[in-house]
Amino acid sequence: MPGREVLPSTLKRSVPKAQDTWVKAHDSAVETYGEGQRAHRTAFAALKHSFEKVGDHWEPKGRRGPSDAQAARGRNDPPTATAEGVDANAPRQHLLDLAQRLGVRGSSRMNRAELVQAIKKENRRETAAARPSRRSGSARPRRG
Repeated sequence: MPGREVLPSTLKRSVPKAQDTWVKAHDSAVETYGEGQRAHRTAFAALKHSFEKVGDHWEPKGRRGPSDAQAARGRNDPPTATAEGVDANAPRQHLLDLAQRLGVRGSSRMNRAELVQAIKKENRRETAAARPSRRSGSARPRRG
């Protein structure tokens, strides 16, 4: 299935360059690995080298490169936790500016790791708020 048809909602709200990056990586991964979760993970890994998640969308990073320890690891290294699109390798001031832009309270007293966690949490909240309401009937039915 072409990447444009399965484009995640956060990318639909992002700049066209981010969309193109994800689609190109996804389509290439589908050719290599087949359709599924591995193709999506590969596409997001490629996206995170040039873009970072800000709230409910992706924005260009100030510099190219891995965004966290998971993205920097080798293929045979054990997996680590991801920063979910937050550029954990960015300077503290960038993380502070981003946290303040997202309305994270108490960010000026946080260290780098705390800033990354707070930004991740705010990104999740904003992404969930941007999704269509489950009550609108467009979501999957709840299991009983």
